Amino acid sequence: MGGQVLLLDGIKVVSFCHFLQGPAAAQYLADMGADVIKVEPVAGAHERHWSGAKVFVEGVSGFYLCANRNKRSIGIDLKSEGGREIALRLIAEADVVMENFRPGVFARLGFSEDEMRRVNPNVIFASASGFGSSGPMVGRPGQDILIQAASGMISATGAPSRGATAVGAAVCDQHGGALMAVGILGALLKRERGGKPTRVESSLLNSGIDLQTEPLVNYFAGNLGRDRFDRDENLATWFHEAPYGVYPARDGDMVISLCTDTALAEALSSDTLRSLVGHDRYEERDAFAAAVRDATHTMTLAELSARFDEHGVWYSPVQTYDDLADDPQIAHCEVFRDVEVRGRKVRLVNHPNRYDGQVPELRFMALEIGEHTREIMTEIGYAGEEIDGMLARGAVVEPAGEALEKRVV
Repeated sequence: MGGQVLLLDGIKVVSFCHFLQGPAAAQYLADMGADVIKVEPVAGAHERHWSGAKVFVEGVSGFYLCANRNKRSIGIDLKSEGGREIALRLIAEADVVMENFRPGVFARLGFSEDEMRRVNPNVIFASASGFGSSGPMVGRPGQDILIQAASGMISATGAPSRGATAVGAAVCDQHGGALMAVGILGALLKRERGGKPTRVESSLLNSGIDLQTEPLVNYFAGNLGRDRFDRDENLATWFHEAPYGVYPARDGDMVISLCTDTALAEALSSDTLRSLVGHDRYEERDAFAAAVRDATHTMTLAELSARFDEHGVWYSPVQTYDDLADDPQIAHCEVFRDVEVRGRKVRLVNHPNRYDGQVPELRFMALEIGEHTREIMTEIGYAGEEIDGMLARGAVVEPAGEALEKRVV
């Protein structure tokens, strides 16, 4: 993949972000070639110190590895006079500044929008938050499962009769990062065409709502009530007609999506389903789902797959994470990348898009806090003795020499 064209080559992004919405957005930009400088506290970003399932790879958090690809790291004490000066120099040379502190915190640290525009009138300022920059919930903590609850997602994924059900991934955070990156790209294009620099705001709440655009529009347009959420436990959503859902097989689970009622009945050789042909598959969705379940649980996944292929039923066996490692389509699409981290091989998820058929390269991974501190400070005009002085005063940090030799490149 050598010589790959970087879409955002020449764009400098300074990211004052911590896990997950902001770092995910910055990673999308970094993968596309932007020079993303991750400004970390001198003790390291939040995601360095915690990880899901307590996963650390030779001391490096799995949390950190999933959202900090292709970024350079500088460790700055933003509350120190020297640290604030360094940050303002970075901002003065940036195309984009990103932050996801709680609303008002970044300004209290000395980086209001007015102050940033004083040192760089053309900078695009992008903020991410839990609930937006104003309103009655502005001071509340923004975290994925809280947003799943506040956005109605948990309610709709579950049902009144069996309780709310959370989605088992940080979907609002990750989607919020993608939306933030989209907004920044639009602002960059506007500026390139001669427009004024834009303030970009994204929020987890809006992300959670955006993920539910289809069901929310149908719910409100149809003047429906919460009773519509009650459904057979095998049905995946409250708004699709049967059989849209997950059904048991003898050796696993099978998802069944689109099909005609006749094709489904014949594929499963079910007299009950044959008797339901022509009935309304939404209004009688529970009866359809029960009949499908009665048929599928006696068959293997291979048998169901063959029957569904023959009759044109859309389906997919439910894969586990272990199955993904051997999936030929996933391998073909280069979804994963194996990387050595301090002597251990780790499987990372690649950038989701392809550009001219190629996966964006992994150019580097800053495993150490302030791994690029000296390099970045030199670029913005600090002399060697000035950098040494800032390091001695604790305004910035850099790792020891041995750590620098273990970079992921």
